[in-house]
Amino acid sequence: MRLPRRGAEPGAPPAGQPWSGRFPGFDVLDQSSHWDPATTGVVLARVGMAPDIRFFTPDEEAVATALCDQLLAQDDATEPQARVAVVNMIDARLAERQTDGWRYDDMPDDGQAWRESLAWLDADANEQFGCDFAACSRAQQGSLIHSVQNRGSDTWHGLCAERVWSLWTRYACTAFYSHPFAWNEMGFSGPAYPRGYKNAGIDRLEPFEVRDARPGDDPLRRRA
Repeated sequence: MRLPRRGAEPGAPPAGQPWSGRFPGFDVLDQSSHWDPATTGVVLARVGMAPDIRFFTPDEEAVATALCDQLLAQDDATEPQARVAVVNMIDARLAERQTDGWRYDDMPDDGQAWRESLAWLDADANEQFGCDFAACSRAQQGSLIHSVQNRGSDTWHGLCAERVWSLWTRYACTAFYSHPFAWNEMGFSGPAYPRGYKNAGIDRLEPFEVRDARPGDDPLRRRA
């Protein structure tokens, strides 16, 4: 599995990627004046300076960054300022113990599960390729990640592989798709409160929404 790259809408990622220009001229931040002050503050904070790393060690941060870049296809972004700081957002959640409020009974708590799984990913990289995970090539990193994904319910270094995969993707996707850059690539106009939406229904757009320029282009199917 590999999630889609971001597009190149205004304020979003660089051109030349599969999502580029999908919603031309659309920038969700143009709608911020219609949000309530509390929501506006929360959303705009996500496009400001990324929070400092407080939970991960430097080694763990390097592995987590390479892992999330692979999961979210940010590994070949040509403009660093257009990247979503996913690892910083995950780190902030773990540092503040803002988990999903549950965990599998055969897994450690989320923070410990992150530490252990990143350490084992690094160990696998050194065993198979003779270097740290972050120093591996994209193809090597991909093969290591897929080896975890493909194990299903089998164990991986004493952890249930599908639980580890769930941990990584849940946290990565929650961080990425909470960011306005991701909203731009989906054409999502942001929070409904207090203005609301009145044109509910398939292909019924609000005046401030932009129609998909490539409605038949499914990047997930194309990547399958």
